[in-house]
Amino acid sequence: MDLENQKRIKEFVEKFGGENIVILLGAAEAEATGLAAETVMIGDPTYAGALANVSLGLAAYHAVEPEFKSAVDANVYEEQVGMAEMTLNCDEIIAEIKKLRDENCKYK
Repeated sequence: MDLENQKRIKEFVEKFGGENIVILLGAAEAEATGLAAETVMIGDPTYAGALANVSLGLAAYHAVEPEFKSAVDANVYEEQVGMAEMTLNCDEIIAEIKKLRDENCKYK
């Protein structure tokens, strides 16, 4: 996750509270999804950004997760995510982010 997005997320949490923030990710690989989720849950693992040593515990989901898919209009989902869903290793991505969320998310 780039440094500017870390700064924005931290500002949003300060303004709205972590219980009112949900992070939606769309990385193409489980490892990248995990790094981004880790950043918003337990802090920047590279210790370079605004979230270095900052444990926000935010809820983070990937766009291919059933929880997100069921929460949006099916036609919009198909138009915006459907093609990607067919090419990604969704099971691996979902397992990675679910594990991190189960272990580190303060807001469910």
